[in-house]
Amino acid sequence: MQGSNLRPPACKAGALPAELTARWDNGSGTCNHPRVGYPSATQRKAVLERLRTVCLALPETSERPSHGAPSFFVRDKKCFLMLLDDHHGDGRFAIWCAAPPGDQQLLVDADPQRFFVPPYVGHRGWLGVLLHQSVDWDELAGIVEDAFCAVAPPRVLEDAGLLRAAED
Repeated sequence: MQGSNLRPPACKAGALPAELTARWDNGSGTCNHPRVGYPSATQRKAVLERLRTVCLALPETSERPSHGAPSFFVRDKKCFLMLLDDHHGDGRFAIWCAAPPGDQQLLVDADPQRFFVPPYVGHRGWLGVLLHQSVDWDELAGIVEDAFCAVAPPRVLEDAGLLRAAED
């Protein structure tokens, strides 16, 4: 017996239950979303800078790498958004973010070309948003604010005047 060395690594898609990978893995190790032109390094950097501005404008928000990706946290504790660049070769430049209950399924069903259930965190209701094509920054700012409101403590939301919006 070799102990825990027999377990598959947790960060590999093969270690996840099928229901968590069904939307992005078709069994051949490739993703199911349509291939579109991948943004250049300059475009990806510009998106990160603009996304950083949107996220850090929210109260008590900080940024630090988490799992190798730029990630944004409320009070340095609870992550509400990550920017993933070809995560484990999935071919996506996207954000994964917290979402209010029901929003994930609603958006994925409404526009599966832009929204998806991300691996690892999708089972908790998180939403994936592809950033390959032109970004509607007003819509993305709303998604970011919803993600923030989904994880921020009520006191932070109240102080920022967002508590009412979070309750709607």
